[in-house]
Amino acid sequence: MRAFVFTDQALAKHAGQFVWLSIDTEKAKNAAFSKKYPIRAWPSLYVIDPAREKIALRWVGGATVPQLEKLFADGTKAVKAGGGSGSTTLLARADALYGDGRYAEAGEAYKKALETLSPKDPQYPRVVESLLFCYQTTRDRSSCAALARSRLASLKGTPSGANLAASGLDCSLSLPPNDPTRGESVAAFAKEVRAALADPALTLAEDDRSAFYSSLFDEREDAKDAEGARRVATAWASELDEAAARAQTPEQRTALDPNRLNALEAANRLPDAIAMLEQSEKDFPKDYNPPARLALVYLKLQRYDDAMTAANRALERVYGPRRIRVLSTIVDIQLGKGDRAGARKTLEDAVTFADGLPEGQRNEEQVASLRRKLDSL
Repeated sequence: MRAFVFTDQALAKHAGQFVWLSIDTEKAKNAAFSKKYPIRAWPSLYVIDPAREKIALRWVGGATVPQLEKLFADGTKAVKAGGGSGSTTLLARADALYGDGRYAEAGEAYKKALETLSPKDPQYPRVVESLLFCYQTTRDRSSCAALARSRLASLKGTPSGANLAASGLDCSLSLPPNDPTRGESVAAFAKEVRAALADPALTLAEDDRSAFYSSLFDEREDAKDAEGARRVATAWASELDEAAARAQTPEQRTALDPNRLNALEAANRLPDAIAMLEQSEKDFPKDYNPPARLALVYLKLQRYDDAMTAANRALERVYGPRRIRVLSTIVDIQLGKGDRAGARKTLEDAVTFADGLPEGQRNEEQVASLRRKLDSL
């Protein structure tokens, strides 16, 4: 969004409306912020009420300029509601619970609020997507798929409708094989996702388009359709190649790297990612992401020495919790080379580092996972 959305001149008129703040959650100095305002997914956009120091409105994921402008309007309403009698309304309560990360309770509140909203209400799409995220976060796949089925027609032809179809597809694929609704839901949502991708009138963020292709690829693999999966992956990678060629700045091109890497791997074109990541590292020599991704590519290609060289470059630049990911990659490289003693030592270093992270950055599940892996060596 920093490369494609926040640079749009259409947003200039909002410059004096909010105090803009960008937080790098990997930096130790921002640990207190992360503790107070926990982040479950990146990117996450918050409208924070300065009087109460509470999240008045949370938006998870990327957004187009029109979606962002709706977020501004809804955020302003939410701040005003928080300061007066409006705080007792269903939607204000749902937004407050959602902002606090109380997703199960927020889901129930959004469900009640949604019953009072017309599909023509400007806040309707946001409420549907927020409720959907609550179900996804609490892993209630059945409710997620059911919500998407029931609300898809009312949002058809919009970015929110496309997101609903893709999320419904993901949730349906996660349903148990014996669920009687699974097959029909998967087929229906896949059809809607394909239609959204083919609709020239529908403006979608490139991240969203990539995610839709990823969902369709998973759907074809789930159907054991190797040729269909290959066609989806080929189209996915080709579209992102074209987007990279259209990029007007190195930042715009490099912002596509994570999605392109996934698509290239799905299309069995993983070696093509090497030149892409080498160019990104050349353009941004202080950024740990290109060499960290390059290490993963070399690891999957079993080019262990090249992988270690790239991982060590990333390790020199990385900071915060992301350092653990790089150390984990190094562990896998060492195991690939048969160096179990080296892998154990690196894992011990990773556990020590993770234990020492400040509250707000320390992830107990991640620490437990590292300890389990260490115990297995």
